[in-house]
This record gives sequence, C-alpha cells and structure tokens, in this order.
Amino acid sequence: MKVYQTNEIRNIALVGGARCGKTTLAEALLLHGGVINRRGNVDDKNTVSDYRDIELERQNSIYSTVLYAEYEGVKFNIIDCPGFDDFIGEVVGALRVADTAVMVLNAQNGVDVGAEIQWRWIKKMKKPAVFVVNQLEHDKANFDEMMRQLKQYFGNSVTTIQYPINAGIGFDTIIDVLKMKMIKFPVDGGTPEISDIPDSEKDKAEELYNVLIENAAENDEALMEKFFEEGTLTEEEIKKGLHLGIKEGSVFPVMCISAKMDQGVTTLMDFIKDSCPAPNEVAFDKTDKDKELKCDSKEPLSAFVFKVTTEQHLGEVAFMKLYNGEISESMEVVNANNGSKERISQLLCIAGKNREKVEKACAGDIIATIKLRNVGAQHTLNSTKNSDDIIPSTVFPEPKFRTAVRAKNTSDDEKLGAVLSELRKSDLTLLVEQSKELKQMILSGQGEQHLNIIKWIIEKINKIEIEYFSPKIPYRETITKSAESMYRHRKQSGGAGQFGEVHMLIEPYFEGMTPQNKYPIRGTETHDLSWGGKLVFNNCIVGGVIDTRFMPAILKGIMERMEDGPLTGSYARDICVNIFDGKMHPVDSNEMAFKLAGRNAFREAFKNAGARILEPIYDVEVYVPSENMGSVMTDLQGRRAVVMGMDSDGSYQIIRAKVPLAEMNKYSTSLSSITSGRASYGMKFADYQQVPADVQSALLKAYEESQEDED
Repeated sequence: MKVYQTNEIRNIALVGGARCGKTTLAEALLLHGGVINRRGNVDDKNTVSDYRDIELERQNSIYSTVLYAEYEGVKFNIIDCPGFDDFIGEVVGALRVADTAVMVLNAQNGVDVGAEIQWRWIKKMKKPAVFVVNQLEHDKANFDEMMRQLKQYFGNSVTTIQYPINAGIGFDTIIDVLKMKMIKFPVDGGTPEISDIPDSEKDKAEELYNVLIENAAENDEALMEKFFEEGTLTEEEIKKGLHLGIKEGSVFPVMCISAKMDQGVTTLMDFIKDSCPAPNEVAFDKTDKDKELKCDSKEPLSAFVFKVTTEQHLGEVAFMKLYNGEISESMEVVNANNGSKERISQLLCIAGKNREKVEKACAGDIIATIKLRNVGAQHTLNSTKNSDDIIPSTVFPEPKFRTAVRAKNTSDDEKLGAVLSELRKSDLTLLVEQSKELKQMILSGQGEQHLNIIKWIIEKINKIEIEYFSPKIPYRETITKSAESMYRHRKQSGGAGQFGEVHMLIEPYFEGMTPQNKYPIRGTETHDLSWGGKLVFNNCIVGGVIDTRFMPAILKGIMERMEDGPLTGSYARDICVNIFDGKMHPVDSNEMAFKLAGRNAFREAFKNAGARILEPIYDVEVYVPSENMGSVMTDLQGRRAVVMGMDSDGSYQIIRAKVPLAEMNKYSTSLSSITSGRASYGMKFADYQQVPADVQSALLKAYEESQEDED
C-alpha cells in the first residue's frame, strides 16, 4: 500500500439505526476499494465487519469495526458502527476520530430511533455529516416522506444532492442535482449510464438545483457575490461551497443508494472524496496543555489510541489516529499517560480479518499496531520530542443500567474478575466495581442488552457460568440533632484487665457550621471520608481524665462503627464527635479498651441523634417524543422523581429530574416499552438526600430481618 498524505485521506464513521444497511454498505465500499473481490451478506454471515461469534449469532453489529478502502488515489478509513443505543459507546468512540459522519437511513422506516439518538452525539461532537438514504429498492421505500422527516428533525440545512425517480421494486434511476444529470444503474452494479434529465423531471430538478446553489453560496462571500450577480454557479463552485458547508456543519447533503444492489455506491464515494473534509480541514483537537494539533506530518508524532481489541492470531491490536507527525515501523514512541517506552513492531491496515502491512503512515491516518506492552485505549503515543503531551480521553456516556454479578461456582470468582478486567479494556462503557461496601461485584453499562451481551461472552467464550441479580443500593447514615452518650468498657479475666470510659457529644456536620461551645475544644481533626462526607473529631478533654495517647484509639473505634452504620450497616457520614470526659485505670487502660469504648459510645449516641438514612440521588435527563411526554412523566413521578425543568429539541422534549437510584432499576427497559424505543436518557450521580419516613421504616425492617436470617 502506498503512503497516503493527509489530503488524500477521508475518515468516515458509518452511523445510523439498526438494520439500516451500514454493514452492507461497508461491504460495497470494500469491494470498490479493492479490499475484497466478492461482497458478503449479513444473512449468509460472511461480511467483513460482522465476523465475531456474537455478531454472527445475532446478525447485527455489536462493536465498531475499523475498515479501509483505496479509491481513485484516496484512502477511506471506514468505521462501521452498531445501531442499537446499548452500544452507543462504540459510536461515540468512532465519532471521536472520524472527520465525517455518514448517517445511513432505511428508506422504508424514515428517521428511526437509532438515527435520532446518534444525531444528538453528532451535534454534541460537532461533526460534519452526510445523509445516505439506503434500501430504495424495497416496495415500501418512500423518499419524499424521508425528506420531510429529515427537514423536520434536522432543519433546512438538509440539502438534496440526489433523488430517486423510481423508488421501490425495480429501483435503478436517480437524478443527480449537483451534476444535473440522470443516472441509471445496472441491475447488479457496475458502470452507471449517465444521460440528460427527462422533461418530466426538469422542473423538480431545477427547483432543487436552485436550493443547492443557495445553500452552497452561503458558505463563502465570494460565491455569494457571484450568485447575486449572475444567479448561478459552476459545478466546481458549487462543490467548493458544499465542501465548506459540510466542513462547517451548515450543509447536510442527502445521497441515494441501494447498498444491497450495489447501486449508487461509487457516486457516494466520489462525493465523499470530492466534498467531505480531509483530516487537516476540520476543527483541531488540543492536548491537555492546550497545544493545538493541526494534523501536520511535519510536527512531532502525537497519536491517539482510540480502540483496543483482541484478535485471534494477532493478540492485542491497538487502533490509533495520528493527530500530528508520522509513524513508521521500528520507531520508538513514548506513552504519555504512563511514561513507558514502546517500539512499533508492525503497522497494519485492517479490515476485519483482512490485514495489509504498511511501512509508514502520515498525520490524519488511522492505523493499527500490535505487540505494545503497556498501552491501553485512550492513551497517547508521542515521539520522544514531546513525550508528555496528552490528548484528552473521549467522554463516554454515563452508565444507565447496573446489576450485581457472581459466578455460579465460587471457585470461578477469581477467573471472573480477570475476564471482566479484560473486557473492560475493549469496552470503556462497561464499568466493573468490587464493592467492599455492598459486598457485591457491580457491573454498569448502557442498557440491559449491553450487559446481556457481556454475559453471553463470559459464558460462551470464557466458559464461566454467571448469574445477574439485583444490586444493593449504597445508602448512607447520618444524624439530624445532637446527642450525648457514655460507655464504660470493663473486662477482667485474670491478670491485667481492660478498662476505658468515654463520654461524647455528637452533632450533625455541615459546611460552615458553628462548633458547639458547651465544651472547650483542645484539638480538632477533620477527615474526608472515602465514601463521601466528613468526620470532625474534637478533643475536649480537660484535666487529663483520658490520656492523649488514647485519643487515636477512640477515633479508630468510631471510624470502625461509621464503616458499619448503626442503622443498616451502611456507611455513616457528616458527623462531628466531641470527646469531653472519661476515665482511665492506671493498670488496665489500653488502646483496645478505649477503641471499644469509643465504638460503643458512638453507637449509643447515634441512635439518639435523630438518625436518618440517606439515599443516592441521580440527575436524569430524558429525551422523549412530545407525544409520549405524559406517559413518561407519570412513570417518573411513580419513581419519586422531582422534575427540575423541561426544554424542547425539535419534536422532542427534554425532561430534567432528580431520581433516587433505588427507583432506576431497569428504567431503560421500562422507558423503551413506554415509548416504543424512541426515548433515551442519561444519568449522573448528584448527591445524597434523606429518604422519606416510610422508606426508612421499610429499610430498617428489611435490615433487621436480614440480620435475623444470618443469626
């Protein structure tokens, strides 16, 4: 393979809802790009993109697949993305390194749920986009309705470049508005026949042509002036205006294809080659030191590893995009994230199981390498000249679905942990936590389907039987008023005994609080608790009734009790403890005695201090179609949600609410059922708040019953 310069590279992400034909389009792109000589088929389970066991079984994409094609002097780096929202992390990762999003739409279904969800990420990440209407050969294909929906959802920046004459069974002809020609495709692909537009289509074509010229001219002052003076532009001038508009996100072209019949694919490739931006023409990324990465091959190397997979016969494969500089075989690089040095053993262009070795790659290219010792996804590889510049990590969506997991055979526990750790390397939206607090292993992901795929992999590939079950909620305990207590620990069993007496006052802690002035404070320690909140420990001892050397033991006893809260065994937080009196014995007092006295005194005071249970509250943002607004609001209210506000986004409403985590179990499944899959949501931890009295009573009762069962 030749070494492609930056201006000869086009990085595209194939995005869109499930079953819109992205993988079929990818096959056609690879065919015309010389990577394969025969197209595979999803139904026959022989496509280049969907080659993994789970994808073959389910017959849909689960992971994004990095591909390449060479076409008329241009290298296409193609990332074929899954369509289901549960795998949105794969889409976000692909969009991060793509320079253009190619949104594939099913002509039968209009703008579907997947397209709507992924469009939000395209907008959020400010990526240029091209719409490709696919499956025009089906009897229910409706291009006019598709254009109406595109305008409705995405605005008047949607610009028709092509439209079909005979959408439906027998589809083979389009009008190319840019070229002002009719294009007729052979039945099974091949070279199309280009001719003049028939009289019956001239009025419609002229109308769309005028809109196209106006949209193109708006992106350049010189073009706008010429348009006003002459009323038209040349094809090259329109292409220039389109190129600028696509790059700036002010024009979203619409193309027509039938990927299954290999019709319109080469015209799409021509359009991407001529009108979509090269890597050095889009907005530049910056390093953590605010250094702009201009995608310049003359600069020192800065490469971003956006994806790591494990492939049979290759081992761990790292896919990277070069944001600056060049990379070559045997080159020594530095991992800016951990300082380790690596040597590039091989550079590969990979398309599924197809691999081609290359000697060098330039800025803007997407390339793969193997046998790196200490490199993970989201790491930055630099030349030795700029070894500490880090390209910021991709911001993935927060988890939306959580479950507890365990191996059915306890002897597999350690093996399960190792497998999950490996899965986490390639799936950055999968979070794995061994919770000491809950005594559970918690998996968090993008939805129930996402975690079901993880279960399939663990059981089918790694041969470990596992089970999912409801995760516990990480409650917290605190107090609402002051209380005093005293505890005397005395133990005598022959020889030296144990004696320690502690008197304490506890009170709620909050920022800016005024310390109690009932007892003089001789020393203060403030501890930021690892589980959130604070513990303030005040030494108020006067007259040496407790020796200073015993104070750390008292603090240790209190901390142990806070780790195992008096109400439900949950962590306690936000408490101020004042040790104001006590007694010692000249022989029997020791650290153990005062630790136990402090622990038990704290427990007694806690129960008399208006003890309350706190629950985790999450900020939840729901994107819901306007027609489903009422049902979704009713469901949220049933989950004890507090609605904080609402906004509009086209035909969608955005509901912002605070919802207890305890009420969010399987919410993704419920929301999908209510809205037929059209709504989506995100959630992020906000804070802890007191549970209602009835909920606290239920939690206390459940805890008491669980303790009785253990006894």
